[in-house]
Amino acid sequence: MISKDPLHGKTLKLILTDLVHHFGWAGLAEQININCFKTNPTINSSLKFLRKTEWARKKVEQLYIYSMS
Repeated sequence: MISKDPLHGKTLKLILTDLVHHFGWAGLAEQININCFKTNPTINSSLKFLRKTEWARKKVEQLYIYSMS
């Protein structure tokens, strides 16, 4: 059975990497106003924040679904 979940099989790291490639850090910070995207952003520091902050992770996932579809 094929999953209808657009995030199925995609890790948070892959999602974030694709968004950074698509928008850049500055563009991502404009889309989602989170300090980890504005001040010395790195994939690892952003992942650490997103993994423990559900509302921020949801916004990142929603932006990914919207921008990559």
